[in-house]
Amino acid sequence: MKSKLHKYLFLGLIPALAIMSCHKSLVIAEQQKPTPPKTDSVVTPPHHDTLIPPKPQDTASVLNAPFPETAVTGCSYSPDYGDSIIYMQPNGGSDYIVHPVNSPGAGKFLSWPKGMVIDSLTGAINVTKSETGLRYAIGFVKNGSTDTCLSNLIIGGASYMDSVYILEDGATTAVPYYDANPYLPPVCSGGGCTFDITGSAAAKKVIVNHTSGIIDLAKTLNGSGLLGGAFGLLPLNGMSVTTTIYYKLNDASNNATEHIDVQIMYYNTKSAMSAGLLNDVVNKLGNVLSGNLISKNANPRPPLIIIVRRK
Repeated sequence: MKSKLHKYLFLGLIPALAIMSCHKSLVIAEQQKPTPPKTDSVVTPPHHDTLIPPKPQDTASVLNAPFPETAVTGCSYSPDYGDSIIYMQPNGGSDYIVHPVNSPGAGKFLSWPKGMVIDSLTGAINVTKSETGLRYAIGFVKNGSTDTCLSNLIIGGASYMDSVYILEDGATTAVPYYDANPYLPPVCSGGGCTFDITGSAAAKKVIVNHTSGIIDLAKTLNGSGLLGGAFGLLPLNGMSVTTTIYYKLNDASNNATEHIDVQIMYYNTKSAMSAGLLNDVVNKLGNVLSGNLISKNANPRPPLIIIVRRK
């Protein structure tokens, strides 16, 4: 599964990357697996809902604070959430909130990239309203100090990589990855997962495998009826559709209902794509594969899947 994921992610990107001298080649051959980056330990807790704007004092995302140019790590007062990964949990219809297990003291809490809903005064994370499947940096500025203490935290869940898929080259499916780590074994390989449980993706003709979460890009583009697929009978360059995929995972989330918005865009040929668009996709993809934040300030959601019919 891992080698197929790498093959599909990079088909179509090779020619573009070769001309972009500022980017390191991200091509991974099917039989040549990368050395996984250092992974975070896994434990328990969360679920995901639509990102509803909370009260201003409740979220670092609303504060739009820039990522600090200089910061400190390993602070004795750094907020501790019990593990480096927290998970959504079933909570009887109420928002699932995770609090620091230690007492960092008075100060201001921040987070990057956009997507985490965190109380700026207490550090409590509303996991239900946060974007799951992402790696975050949490900043804490202790009262009386100007230093930003940084620590990393992952909110577990499924995601899809920003990438270009060229159907002519056989890249016909987009495979999910989990817990912000594309090198982990697929969570759903042993069964017990359910995707598109509300049928919201199918309603937009985005075809998602109900047990694996794999998106069939060829069927999504071409459809199976007279009206065509997600982009209609005559797709035009730059057309896009955004859909919500609701899912449950057989992991430490205890089958809590989560969801992710996914944007799918169409181009007839790769040359029709702008250099800026390709550059943005390449940067986000490289950050994921390197174990970094997808973005420090820009919103990394929804992930962008670009379907290209021909080279």
